[in-house]
Amino acid sequence: MNLRTFVYALQFLTRIPAPALSKFDPDDLSRSAVWFPVIGLIVGALVALGVWAGGHVSPWVGALAGLILWVGVTGALHLDGLGDVADGLGASHRDPERFLEVLRDPHVGAFGVIAMTLQIAAKLVLLAEVPSSNGWALAALLLIPAWARWGTQVWSLAVPPLAKGSGERFSWQIRKPVVAAQGLILATVSAWAAPALLTALIVVPLVAIYWKARLGGITGDCLGASVEITETLLLFFFVVAIALAA
Repeated sequence: MNLRTFVYALQFLTRIPAPALSKFDPDDLSRSAVWFPVIGLIVGALVALGVWAGGHVSPWVGALAGLILWVGVTGALHLDGLGDVADGLGASHRDPERFLEVLRDPHVGAFGVIAMTLQIAAKLVLLAEVPSSNGWALAALLLIPAWARWGTQVWSLAVPPLAKGSGERFSWQIRKPVVAAQGLILATVSAWAAPALLTALIVVPLVAIYWKARLGGITGDCLGASVEITETLLLFFFVVAIALAA
């Protein structure tokens, strides 16, 4: 862990201004993975800030502000992956080669547009259900992006790469003990602040099982799509827990 890998993680996962790196080392992507949950916390903090600030007007304004920050700070990186994967799955019919062929197409198809639209709508509706005046609820929003980005390391270790690219390079230097320690920390904090988010320990492995069964491998776009789906599922479970506790 060093400042260079943190800066690379910040540049890769967000649009937050960061110092320029003098040169690119392909190993930097994998080395930076250790910082991904931390970057998730930063993303979550901005989402929580938007929900809290906009919530002074109305829950929907808060949800919209939080969503805009969520998409804006990430540059829609994972949302784009979701759209590409939706197009690929819609056209491939379980054929990995056809799936990869569709992913290489820069155009967005009907499946991709529908998937991204539903994803944005889902997050907007769910964020509107998070009480903006509840400090604990807002704090829990920090953990959701952190869990999802922790998941990228688990998926890369558990599922072989489907093709060369960022998804394949990402797994080069990920260390299992570090991933396990990060998961333990996130689980401990979640058990104290938002127990519903412990469902991440079920969701993340299920995502890995899905990619193994569906394609037999994973790509960078698959990782991005998995981040989006994991975030929405965790947000859903959190909102359900709030409703049940009311």
